[in-house]
Amino acid sequence: MATSAGSRNSSQGLKERRPTWASPFRSQKRNCYTRGSPVRGTHPSVSPIQIKGEVFHPGNSVRWLGYWFTPALDPAAHFSRRLALAQGALALIRRLSPPGAGLPPYLCHRLATSLIARILVYGADLFTPSVGTTTRLDTFWRKVQRWTTNCISATPTGILSVESCLPPVSLLVAHRQRLAALRVVCSPPSVNPATARVHPSIPSLSVYLAPDSSRAITKDLLSVYLPLHWKTPRPVPSMRNHLPVDAVAHRTITFTHGLSRMPMSNSHLVCPTPTLPPKSLMDSTNSTLTKRVREKLLAEWASLFPTPRYYLHPPALFPRPFMGLGKFVAGRIHQMRAGKCYLAAHPTWRFPDADTSCPRCGLEPETFEHAILSCPSRQHSRSRLLHGVTDVSPEAPLWSSLPLLKRFATFIGVPSTGFPPTMFPPSTPPSSPPFSLSPQRVPPPVFRVFSLAEV
Repeated sequence: MATSAGSRNSSQGLKERRPTWASPFRSQKRNCYTRGSPVRGTHPSVSPIQIKGEVFHPGNSVRWLGYWFTPALDPAAHFSRRLALAQGALALIRRLSPPGAGLPPYLCHRLATSLIARILVYGADLFTPSVGTTTRLDTFWRKVQRWTTNCISATPTGILSVESCLPPVSLLVAHRQRLAALRVVCSPPSVNPATARVHPSIPSLSVYLAPDSSRAITKDLLSVYLPLHWKTPRPVPSMRNHLPVDAVAHRTITFTHGLSRMPMSNSHLVCPTPTLPPKSLMDSTNSTLTKRVREKLLAEWASLFPTPRYYLHPPALFPRPFMGLGKFVAGRIHQMRAGKCYLAAHPTWRFPDADTSCPRCGLEPETFEHAILSCPSRQHSRSRLLHGVTDVSPEAPLWSSLPLLKRFATFIGVPSTGFPPTMFPPSTPPSSPPFSLSPQRVPPPVFRVFSLAEV
């Protein structure tokens, strides 16, 4: 009781000595958060505090630089908020490119990678989403892929990601974690303090690495602390306790083979010494490592997310040349390449037993190759517009030549190849197909004036 009375007297004295200019707590600072030490057996306090007669309850999470932390360090709280922000961003920018109109897929891809993806996987260098959270993120990410390509809902998810040039979320998270590990390992300790805490076994150009006896502040807290050597395989499941920075640096093993020393990024911020290699050599080595990280992403994409056997196009991270066409024509090309479009040989799950013969000639199934290269009813348009296009396979020069793509886009529009049957009958071409490399312009609607007698 005496201690409590003394504390009250001290608090009253502090309150009386408070300067007149001191402002009360603002609403942004009312999210109080207290933490304990799980290692020492204590838990976060859940007791409220009272200031000037107002009670403040501790929050369940705290935000710092866009990261949301919870007492259990659960990444679900962080990625749930990132998902909500990404959904709001997509709701705004999808108005720029509705289905069949607006921005071409090339610009949609730029918006998806530079805006939505950065919002969605922000914080992935620190947090790894759980399986359930990854499923939710992937469900939203497929909406972005479908908006980019204008593909229909029956398109397989593996083909959808390859056509949109947007990797799945799990690969994006792993890619960002590798890049973050590369930054930690290659940064100078004077620029990134975390680099000075990496294990001394890492072949770094810096000599300012903390020894293992003093690099771990948590060594006194963890009674079973063991350092993780750089080239020591991590046991699965993990049976040792090591610093998180050891696990981060361990991700660089798969793409740093053949290097005697790690290059130093931001070397212009460090005083030059005779032991440092030339800046041009370190910059080229950094570019090589970044390229290896990108190649590993493509290799995992092809192995972990295979496409059906009939789809042979390889995954890519950059937009394809035909994605610069108008949204309507580029969407038709995406659908025909994916094998899920309005051609008769591309049935959906709703009509699995539909007739696959070509409705124009009736000689063969209406596949992508038949509609473009060999359909007799399209021979006149083919000889007049499709000069130089003899193959539509993934290795064909059609997909890398801009003049051939322009002819191909014009040929698709004249006989209405791959168009919805209810939109344009097969015998009549559309009135004004948009086949240019600029965003599509929708023609103004035509209004009919009725007379009073007709009304």
